[in-house]
Amino acid sequence: MELYVVDAFTDRAFAGNPAGVVLLDGPVDDGWMQAVAAEMKHAETAFVRIDGEGDDPLPLRWFTPVAEVDLCGHATLATAHVLGGGRRFATRSGVLTCTADNGWVEMDFPADPAEPIEVTTPLRAGLPGVTVRAVARAVSDVLVEAASADEVRELRPDFAALAEVPGRGVIVTAAGDRPGLDVVSRCFYPSYGVPEDSVTGSAHCTLASWWSPRLGRANLLAEQASARGGLVRTTVDQDRVRLAGQAVTVIQGRLIV
Repeated sequence: MELYVVDAFTDRAFAGNPAGVVLLDGPVDDGWMQAVAAEMKHAETAFVRIDGEGDDPLPLRWFTPVAEVDLCGHATLATAHVLGGGRRFATRSGVLTCTADNGWVEMDFPADPAEPIEVTTPLRAGLPGVTVRAVARAVSDVLVEAASADEVRELRPDFAALAEVPGRGVIVTAAGDRPGLDVVSRCFYPSYGVPEDSVTGSAHCTLASWWSPRLGRANLLAEQASARGGLVRTTVDQDRVRLAGQAVTVIQGRLIV
């Protein structure tokens, strides 16, 4: 089976978010996929079946080092990049369509808007130095709006406290701090074995739904301000969010077990 490592949401190697991509020529055991993901140690490893016929969507699943997830943006982008850019995938979150556009891959994802909730003790303890302007819960994550992009960039979270927050993880965000940049964020998933994710495509289904009405624009440019960093273009279209990014293949090999 062919195996790739792709840096997603970046136009250069060793930036963005690395994802494993495994091309499957038939069914495999769930435990085997989880073991491969644990061996890869990336935030996500994608497994895509390429043995189908015709135009049917390709079955695609995503695993962190410790668990399967329902939706992953950067590993979907990485998979589409490996397969040429334009593909449809059958996933736990429905059929996802990817299209290639001048070196970028655009993904059509379901929106994941967040509704306001009360600040919890684990959340306050997990985000020292953050001035909390709003807290909201989406299907996947808890979103925290901070007072400034500097607070987001300089945050040193308490991962043990964040692991106690119900849900997949915590998004901390603020308005952009330079011309042309609309949104800054960082994403934390300690309960899924990913203390900080480098660039989280699926989180931008929530970020776009949060910021587009507040900024009055459907199209936004978002930066995930992790150590590796990356850029995501977002477009809100009713109950869908289109996410666009670039990707670079850095490793190609074969799985022999």
